[in-house]
Amino acid sequence: MTSLPLGADGVVARSAVPLSGYTTLRLGGPAARFVAARTAEDVAAAVRAADCRGEPVLVLGGGSNLVIADEGFDGTVVRVANHGSKIDSLGDGRVALTVEAGEDWDAVVCRTVEAGLGGLECLSGIPGSVGATPVQNVGAYGVEVAQLLISVDLLDRAAGEVRTLGADELGLGYRTSVLKGTERAVVLRVRFELADGGESAPVRYTELARVLGVRQGRQVPVEAARQAVLELRRGKGMVLDEADHDTWSVGSFFTNPIVLKRDLCGVLSRIAARLGADVPVPQYPAGVGASKLSAAWLIERAGFAKGYAGPGGRVMLSGKHTLALTNRGEATTDDLVSLAREVRDGVRAAFGVDLHPEPVLVGCEL
Repeated sequence: MTSLPLGADGVVARSAVPLSGYTTLRLGGPAARFVAARTAEDVAAAVRAADCRGEPVLVLGGGSNLVIADEGFDGTVVRVANHGSKIDSLGDGRVALTVEAGEDWDAVVCRTVEAGLGGLECLSGIPGSVGATPVQNVGAYGVEVAQLLISVDLLDRAAGEVRTLGADELGLGYRTSVLKGTERAVVLRVRFELADGGESAPVRYTELARVLGVRQGRQVPVEAARQAVLELRRGKGMVLDEADHDTWSVGSFFTNPIVLKRDLCGVLSRIAARLGADVPVPQYPAGVGASKLSAAWLIERAGFAKGYAGPGGRVMLSGKHTLALTNRGEATTDDLVSLAREVRDGVRAAFGVDLHPEPVLVGCEL
């Protein structure tokens, strides 16, 4: 690894930086050029400079939603490392929380809970940075970023300008937005609307309500909700732990599939033929004319149990949750992608349902 001259972006760049040290999978080859940008202005300047040079750009936050090829990235990686936050009163018991994109997400959630602010507590324990949350429309335990988001400041790369977009302009949907899978913009900071009163958002998720001992729709102290969510996530290997290879993952690798009503009968018939007509199939409303199925349920019923091993045992499905594909310590990205393909193809063959990856794939594909 060597240092390169100070670029036009005013940030010192390094070469041949292994990206495995910046992803929760601990996978990924070297970056041709790597810069750490510690202010929103530096982030924007670094991206603009790379665009002017005609270089490919990879914007890197917490690395919790990235699968990077073993060959690495032949371009400029801009590490978003800007920090800071502020709270402004909106009146009537509501506040606006503004957070820089490089802040650690769970640390922000923890601080809101300590301040008695309600809204984000069900999103506790999710790894990654704040800037990724609106891109992915991060959600868990009955809460999505879309329910709380006010606006984002972002760099419009085509115009080279910083703009503010309201939540209604981002096309937020199930684990997606207009920003996901594109290179059109870079999130610099995010604003959320939270409640000032020490109470959680209404508990909507059945499993969480059970752990808390309340009926769905009730509110609880924010700290109680956070601790219950962390307990549930730890039980599924979804809280990062350096010593636990079950957490060396990107969390849920596949999104829960959305099946149109016109196709649902065929899917249910295939499930019945394989598992029996009396087996209940978990399904949830997913908008007009569609249902959402459980990817984890389908994976297990297609023959992939917790702990299912991929190539050489170097990658496995988590021993706690079948949606997590894990690096056991000596894996390659090719190993991980091979296991993901096997699972995807197995579910398709068994039930005629296509699973789609949740993380961003860089230099590789299923």
